[in-house]
Amino acid sequence: MLIASNGAAAAAAIAVVGGVVVVVLVTMFLKSSLKVVQQGSLGVVKRFGQFRTVQQPGLHLLVPLADRMDKVDIREFPHTGDQQSVITQDNVSLQVSATIFCQVTDVKLALFEINDFSLAIDQMSRTALRAVFGELTLDQSLSQRENINTKMQEHMAEATLKWGVRLNRIEILDITPPVNVLNAMSEQKEAEQHKRAAILKSEGDQQSAINSAQGRKQAAVLEAEGQKQAAILSAEGQKQVLELRADGEKRATQLRGEGEAAALSAIDGATIRPNTLAVMQLRALEGVASSKNAKVVVPYEAAGLVGAAQVLVDALKDAGTSDGPDTAGGRHEVTDASPPPPGYPGN
Repeated sequence: MLIASNGAAAAAAIAVVGGVVVVVLVTMFLKSSLKVVQQGSLGVVKRFGQFRTVQQPGLHLLVPLADRMDKVDIREFPHTGDQQSVITQDNVSLQVSATIFCQVTDVKLALFEINDFSLAIDQMSRTALRAVFGELTLDQSLSQRENINTKMQEHMAEATLKWGVRLNRIEILDITPPVNVLNAMSEQKEAEQHKRAAILKSEGDQQSAINSAQGRKQAAVLEAEGQKQAAILSAEGQKQVLELRADGEKRATQLRGEGEAAALSAIDGATIRPNTLAVMQLRALEGVASSKNAKVVVPYEAAGLVGAAQVLVDALKDAGTSDGPDTAGGRHEVTDASPPPPGYPGN
């Protein structure tokens, strides 16, 4: 009875152990035969160490103990290297660091053409940095980062393509010159700032002088134009005054001539008495004698004027003593007077 119970216990233990072994074997089978490839990766299947196929993302069944899958990330990834010491063309030592953005395009080449493509890219980037910066001066190294990125990519692209890796872009992170170079650059920059300030000040003074000269020029031009306009207006005013004066003199002369013509016409149509003519002669003689710096030459015929004057005086005296006006014309006549002297116009 005891033996039977011991045999049953042993059989149960064996059954449990067998079940555990079966579970372990099944688990190992499933683990080695079922593989899941995540999105953004590819699975490279090798059978007995030889390349067989490339599996896309998803669940895949492999032959246990025969197949093996290596997963390769095909997403773009950045590879940042540590600072490298490079020497420029003008023998200046720089500390440079760069980041390389690359992506696996052929998983078969990436696994079987190079042992570790990530390490290979890091080492090649160091070589490319030294080669590119060796062709540039310090000023070019600090100012032409885009050119440096392009040259590095061209330098590395051909080598990485045969590894199944594509270089998308290369970015220079930091360029650190030595301390003495930084001090020299700072002094140079300060000197350039002083130079630029002096140039700007001189240009400002020059522009100010030019503006002042232009202002004086414009003021002189405006003043000259004003004087010219004033002279023109003054000349036009004088011209108008002279024209008006000439017109007035012309008109006066015309009127004087018309008056003299009318007087002469009246004289021609009238009968001039001897006494009236004598008075006119005396007035003419008086005007000639009254002028300054004039010498009067009395001709012989002037004696007749004296006689005429005496006759006129006697006639006026007789008119004053007469009793009444003449009945015929209201004028006085001299009935008894001395005869006029010889040479009188009435003779």
